Amino acid sequence: MKLWKPIVLFIVAVTMLFSCIPDRAKAMKAMDGVSAQSAVLMEQHSGRILLEKDAHTKRRIASITKIMTAILAIESGKMDDTVTVSARAVRAEGSSIYLKEGEKIKLRDLVYGLMLRSGNDAAVAIAEHVGGSVEGFVLLMNQKAAEIGMRNTEFANPHGLDDAENHYSTAYDMALLMQYAMKNKEFRKISGTKVYRAPNPGEKGDRVWRNKNKLLTNLYEYCTGGKTGYTKRANRTLVTTASKDGLDLIAVTLDAPDDWNDHIAMYEYGFKHYIIAKVDRKRMVKKIRDPFYRENIQASRALRYPVTEEEMKDLRVKIRLLRPNKEWKKDESRIPAIVGKAILYLGKEAVDEVPLLYKKSTSKRDRSIWSAFHFLGVGNDG
Repeated sequence: MKLWKPIVLFIVAVTMLFSCIPDRAKAMKAMDGVSAQSAVLMEQHSGRILLEKDAHTKRRIASITKIMTAILAIESGKMDDTVTVSARAVRAEGSSIYLKEGEKIKLRDLVYGLMLRSGNDAAVAIAEHVGGSVEGFVLLMNQKAAEIGMRNTEFANPHGLDDAENHYSTAYDMALLMQYAMKNKEFRKISGTKVYRAPNPGEKGDRVWRNKNKLLTNLYEYCTGGKTGYTKRANRTLVTTASKDGLDLIAVTLDAPDDWNDHIAMYEYGFKHYIIAKVDRKRMVKKIRDPFYRENIQASRALRYPVTEEEMKDLRVKIRLLRPNKEWKKDESRIPAIVGKAILYLGKEAVDEVPLLYKKSTSKRDRSIWSAFHFLGVGNDG
């Protein structure tokens, strides 16, 4: 079916304005003091890169590997399973949560030990339980990496130890991974936990794990989670998240001797210079005048995108709708669930879009459609 000529709405609602207008020179200057060999600052929801430094160079990543291990464990649906710890897990070198061979422990507790204390023994135990073997789990890791779009990444183990040459990623790819993982509610909870207690069978008290992420525990009030990493060959690696005034950011540094301060500096730049431009669902469609669609159409969510104050003038919204036909007017059941889309443009670039839905009479079919949209995460914001 043909589309109506696009209806262009010059509507953008924003939460607040800043007086500082960044430009390319300021962004480059902001990265001058960053110690990392590779770094990225990404806005979480859109994936827009706000700052970057050598972001696509393949490097060793150390224990930030465990972000992938954690999200696969969570998505396995086995978090309440009891895992029997193997000899191979106990023998894992490096950081440890001191598991014992033959010990039985919940997969959920292992994931907390993995993320908060960077337990390599926990990583192996998780891999064996979820993937059937460490090798089987590595296949799952690389499959997920391909699915997410991590094009310059290869995993060879679930922990990030320097025992293989074919284990690497980039700052950009790790930001993509964190962006994906942060869509999961349980991952967000675990990543942002400062202290966790886990049962310790045969001992007097519980295991008490304090998060190694100092940004989260005491250095930066806006930090919401993350994962630390270090090996001699990778040096310090770090992935963190932070939120302020509706802006959710992801920072990644690889081979960074001063990573805590790198992340704080990048976050401060992002929060100072960017805001979320938002077009809510009602304002998006209020200027539609066609009698067939007027009052009968709604967006599945708000349009949103991080912009500078200077970029605000370059934002616009286009509405594209299917041309109604006679059959639709005779029989409402023939009207497609999705009848168009609203597209947010920054200049000539489309930066966000949402489906436009026709509001039919309530039925089981329509309720199931809306349930599907909620499941896909495009529910009731705005």
